[in-house]
Amino acid sequence: MGYGADAIALSPPFALRAATFGRTPKRPMDEAKFEAFYRKTARPLWSYIFRMTGNSATADDLLQKTFFRFIRSNPAIVNEDHLRHYVFKTATNLVFDHFREIKRRREHVFEAPVVSSSHDDLRHDMMRAFAELKPQERALLWLAHVEGSSHEEIADALGVKTKSVKVMLFRARKRLAVILTRYGFART
Repeated sequence: MGYGADAIALSPPFALRAATFGRTPKRPMDEAKFEAFYRKTARPLWSYIFRMTGNSATADDLLQKTFFRFIRSNPAIVNEDHLRHYVFKTATNLVFDHFREIKRRREHVFEAPVVSSSHDDLRHDMMRAFAELKPQERALLWLAHVEGSSHEEIADALGVKTKSVKVMLFRARKRLAVILTRYGFART
């Protein structure tokens, strides 16, 4: 499916806003650039959302919503790293919105995959341990250790102050260490 210039039209309120501020509307990202950006970003973004939610169907839905919002907002960012962080921030916000909605409905917040308790399968044990963390702790640890984001980038993605990230990461690591110890993965 293509996203050409004709696919994204300004609705009347946006057209009015552009006219009010005397600016012409931004041109949408061309299809080839979007496709290249999507191919580069979609897999790590899906993994991030999946680790936050623990559900592949939810990750699929939120990934689609993230890129829909990205296309709809038509960011005027030229640097690909900034675009990537913009998409991760959007995904983070959508995940938190998802958890707030679940909390409102009083459903189970995180569905950890059902796996055997064998110590041979470290990946599944880590998924279960990760599932016990709060969503923000999962996001902090994932962005810092898997995506390699800086404290500034994490702060931007989570909407917190940069100075808070160091303390929040320390606490999230400490909580994960307690959980891993409970699963029998204590440091020796």
